Amino acid sequence: MDTSAVRKQHQFNELNLHNFLMQNVREFPKTTSELQVRQYRSGQSNPTFYLKKDECELVVRKKPPGQLLKGAHQVNREYQVQVALHKAGFPVPRPVIYCDDASVIGTEFYVMDHVRGRIFRDVTLPDMSPSERRNIYDAMNATLAQLHSLDYRALGLEKYGAIRNYPKRQLLTWTKQYEGAAKLAKLPPIPAANQLIKWLRANIPVEEGRTSVVHGDYRLENMIFHPTEPRVIAVLDWELSTLGDPLCDLAYVCMPYNWPSDMAASPVNPSAAGRQLSELDGIPLQTEFLQAYCYRSRIKYPVPNWEFYLALSFFKICSICQGVYARGIMGNASSEMAQMFGEITKQYAEVGWRQTQKVNASVAMAATASPAQSITAVLDSGPSTARGRELYQKVKDFMRDEVFPAEPIYQKQLQDAPTIWYAPPIMEELKAKAKAAGLWNIFLPGESGLGQLDYAFMAEEMGRSPIGSEPFNCSAPDTGNMETIHLFGNEEQKEKWLKPLLNGEIRSCFCMTEPQVASSDATNMELSIERDGNQYVINGRKWWSSGAGDPRCKIAVVMGRTGGDSAPRHKRHSMILVPLDTPGVKKVRPLEVFGNVDAPHGHYEMAFENVRVPVGNMLLGEGRGFEIAQGRLGPGRIHHCMRAIGMAERALSMMCDRAMKREAFGRKLAMMGVVQHQIAESRIEIDQARLLTLKAAHLIDMYGTKSARKQVAMIKVVAPRMMCRVIDRAIQVHGGAGVCQDFPLSRMYAGARTLRIADGPDEVHLTSVALQELKHQMTMAKL
Repeated sequence: MDTSAVRKQHQFNELNLHNFLMQNVREFPKTTSELQVRQYRSGQSNPTFYLKKDECELVVRKKPPGQLLKGAHQVNREYQVQVALHKAGFPVPRPVIYCDDASVIGTEFYVMDHVRGRIFRDVTLPDMSPSERRNIYDAMNATLAQLHSLDYRALGLEKYGAIRNYPKRQLLTWTKQYEGAAKLAKLPPIPAANQLIKWLRANIPVEEGRTSVVHGDYRLENMIFHPTEPRVIAVLDWELSTLGDPLCDLAYVCMPYNWPSDMAASPVNPSAAGRQLSELDGIPLQTEFLQAYCYRSRIKYPVPNWEFYLALSFFKICSICQGVYARGIMGNASSEMAQMFGEITKQYAEVGWRQTQKVNASVAMAATASPAQSITAVLDSGPSTARGRELYQKVKDFMRDEVFPAEPIYQKQLQDAPTIWYAPPIMEELKAKAKAAGLWNIFLPGESGLGQLDYAFMAEEMGRSPIGSEPFNCSAPDTGNMETIHLFGNEEQKEKWLKPLLNGEIRSCFCMTEPQVASSDATNMELSIERDGNQYVINGRKWWSSGAGDPRCKIAVVMGRTGGDSAPRHKRHSMILVPLDTPGVKKVRPLEVFGNVDAPHGHYEMAFENVRVPVGNMLLGEGRGFEIAQGRLGPGRIHHCMRAIGMAERALSMMCDRAMKREAFGRKLAMMGVVQHQIAESRIEIDQARLLTLKAAHLIDMYGTKSARKQVAMIKVVAPRMMCRVIDRAIQVHGGAGVCQDFPLSRMYAGARTLRIADGPDEVHLTSVALQELKHQMTMAKL
């Protein structure tokens, strides 16, 4: 936490504040403990302080002392908008109380909850993988679109600002601010700023844009992200918020894309290391960022008058820096670095003026380019990044040279083993080779740096073999479980369970479906998870716990009920980690899939009888089960469907091979029209399913799992149905051989048919698609 002792010019009567909180904030501790006060180093405007007493953590924002510009530092407006947004469910710190009595600490102030999480000062995110960078930027994009989608009238903010002429009003406001600061601190003129003001006045957009709540200072360091997830949990610093044109916020957050390479390093320059956003893997291009915002906001792309909005943003930050510099000279600035801002103000003015002298090439190009350019990889059926293409080729080579030749060895070792619940040694040999080749955990973006689109092609290749995923440590349900612990687990859980899973030392199972209820409606689940002191007690029964038969399976992710009937339906369930050697965990029986127990993987019925695990085994927190489930299901379904497509490709290859080698009624089967039609139908359906699945993967990469919900539901119906049909045709062409143990088609069909039920039956996904389509059509009809 970046704090210091309260700076001399911002010191106030801490005892008065303590007494005020004691009297007016119900949850504030009434003990005799002292109130700890620290000042945040960041923040160039309203001084902000961290408060702690016992276990209570709060934050205070107040006006700075001294002579201030008229209309600036209105902390009452910050409090007002945060109250409205918090009620609407938008991520802001919970507002606690506002005080306009300056006698308490010298100025008016407000108090809000302290939010723990991650704040990123450097927009280049230097310590993150490419996938993590993309996810952070996507979350920032989605949160901005969410803010602009809120109806300010419904929030009770219809008087929060004027409705019309926002760009013109902004220009007037920041011109006054810029000139007022210069006059107040007797600063010399900046020629570039004067030229920029003149250009902006002459180029104000004629057409009125949308009106929404605008943040006014929306940038990466003004938001708090979840400690482990790429999710915004609080947007900060609402001093400049009002009603206005949301494109101003969009341009403001895009300023770092337009930093010149020769701009000097400074506290606000994100390219201090000489790196620009367009050069960094994972960070979306400005065009991609704009397209994602337009998609979420249901507005047309390209953005009109983009150069004006960018230039206005640069002038705005120039004016803000001028004010900080002026306060620094006069001695009442909030930041220790305020006097550095004189040179920064000039840099911003020059960059803004340069912006007016050019057409933004990236946006102009996007305006005339085909929309297909953004999904080139989907159309080319290959990974979109250089690293993706390199790994894809290595995976294909490994499958050809190592996995396919190992299939008969794997089956022979399994047949000769003393028990069917046995891990054939050949698999450990394959895993060691794959790990040595750098083909390990490539499903997990945080480990591989791959997006869903790139990995989708590799999942298809792995799906061609029944043992194709495990050599790369990319098998279900381990992939989903590892992703769950990676995203939602705490450090202790990661060290104890994620680390050995990532190393391939153990395996896991997922316990969700229950035999006594219709589990297609997951809110029906009855297994109980009840707290008892520092433990949870688990009672209930699960089945179709895939992976539980493997002798290396050591940990289960179990979903069960923690909330009562009074809790919202989707807040009643939680996920918890249960070691399989815990007393009370019983493997009741292996379940057969069309008469086959699918050893050594296995799908077990499990009993949990008074199973006790530590409270620390709970994932994320009570009532967060469905939240976790949605986080893991999107990518997991992409993987399932691409593996299904790989299996269908193998079945089609076997069908063609059989048709060309077998003769009936005096000619090769391949020469018969009925067989040719089956081959053609299979090829058409496989390619259709692949393109739809790749589109869903692309949408997840671009806009996040939530924005791809409809497409993910669609592929979960399309891919398993397609796979069933293709394998069925292959069986038909093989005749009696197709249903016996001499060929893998019967086992492949069993897996394909099961997939139409596993991970949600077709009917649930069809309903989801229909409801989303109806909502979309109704929305479009209103436009």
